[in-house]
Amino acid sequence: MKLIYQHMLSFLLIILTTVSIIGFSEINNVTKQSYAHNYQRMEDFASALGTLAASEEKNGSAMLNPKFLHRLQFVLHSDKVYFSVFNTRGKQIYPKRNNKIKLSDKRFAQVKRGKKLHIKNNNEIISQLGHTKDTCTGVLLPWRDQGKFIGAIWLGVRVSTVERPIRSAKQNLFSALVTALIVGLILSFILSFYATNRIKNLSQATQKVAAGDFDVQANYSGNDEITQLADNFNQMVRALKKSNQEVKAQEKRRDQFMADAAHEMRTPLTTINGILEGLQYDAIPDKAKPKSIALMSRETKRLIRLVNENLDYEKIRNNQIDLIKTKFNARKVLDDVTMQLKHNAAKANDKIIISAPIDLPIYADRDRFTQIMVNLIQNAIQFTTDGRIEITGYRAAHATIISVKDNGIGMSHEQLKYIFERYFKADPSRTRSGKGEYGLGLSIVSSLIKQHGGKIRVQSKSNQGALFTIILFDKGYEQYLDN
Repeated sequence: MKLIYQHMLSFLLIILTTVSIIGFSEINNVTKQSYAHNYQRMEDFASALGTLAASEEKNGSAMLNPKFLHRLQFVLHSDKVYFSVFNTRGKQIYPKRNNKIKLSDKRFAQVKRGKKLHIKNNNEIISQLGHTKDTCTGVLLPWRDQGKFIGAIWLGVRVSTVERPIRSAKQNLFSALVTALIVGLILSFILSFYATNRIKNLSQATQKVAAGDFDVQANYSGNDEITQLADNFNQMVRALKKSNQEVKAQEKRRDQFMADAAHEMRTPLTTINGILEGLQYDAIPDKAKPKSIALMSRETKRLIRLVNENLDYEKIRNNQIDLIKTKFNARKVLDDVTMQLKHNAAKANDKIIISAPIDLPIYADRDRFTQIMVNLIQNAIQFTTDGRIEITGYRAAHATIISVKDNGIGMSHEQLKYIFERYFKADPSRTRSGKGEYGLGLSIVSSLIKQHGGKIRVQSKSNQGALFTIILFDKGYEQYLDN
């Protein structure tokens, strides 16, 4: 069932239930009032009859006199009031019937004790059938003369007469119900169409997003749940658009990496293949063979380095490495790495300066910490020419903080968003031999630091250098975050 029909059905059920409850309550009230008014009217008639009977005969026996009762019936008939008189044994003495009619033992005993009975259906007081053609309602009262029980009188009117206001109320209820259903049908359609149309528009917007259109926005006003849903939808679309843009940027960088990797692999493979063919056909002079073999060795190592960096990153990212964390002196590692990369720095006319205490305790995997520092310092060398690379280390509360600062080309705000992503290179045109040229070094650094339970931050502006800061916490104070 469509949502609009569900809403309409809900509105109609509410209207129907409300009108029914109010209507049945009103009918019940009218019914009670009609019968209560009739009982009071019959009691007033009975009181008047008693006064009239007393004026006819002083001993009150007129109530049992057929002539008096006949005249009385003629008077009451004009008001459509019926009455019956019963003697002291509960037998009906007026009007006389061919079959004997008497009060039921239960009702007669109650009346004899002086109780006034309100009878909704006169069949309840008669022990035999055939007393009346139509059902009547009224009162059954004891008749006494000077305290002595001399009989009982029943006065009533037909039930159809009493229930005439009830039938009118039922007709009014039916008319009100039909009117309410018609009006409710129209109003429910309008309200349901308004509500479902907003949902329909939101559904159409969702279909557009599913088709790849991330510029869709659902503009609703108000404070209801649909407006809140639209706001959440808009936030989701903006997040999807941003994510989609990032995915496209990553795909672009991946494609660039594949092109770079293909180029990097094609060149050494071509060189190696050419040397092998030269050696095979003895086309290389003996004097040139050592240089050719050395060149082939360097190109082979270049290929191995490219493959190893990819494999290393995959292991780190998938937590397939075991960290052997110990406490050691970080200053010695910094000195060793500086000595290792001093030659590369000299090629770029860079100076590496260490500012750290002789004893700088750190809790980490020594080999992986060395790998982190090699990547950070090599990255600084790669993008700095004729500059300074400052390595600073110091202790903080339950942590060791080490920073690598350079005054190279720096990075823009947009580049900083992707600096730790795989295959990203701030300046693709600047590739040199050595680590970091394939855009994997900083991704490896970020993954390793997170697996250590540490943190890494970067600050940079274009043409103003970069500052990388890592924090490695002491044992028991690590802060493991989701990658």
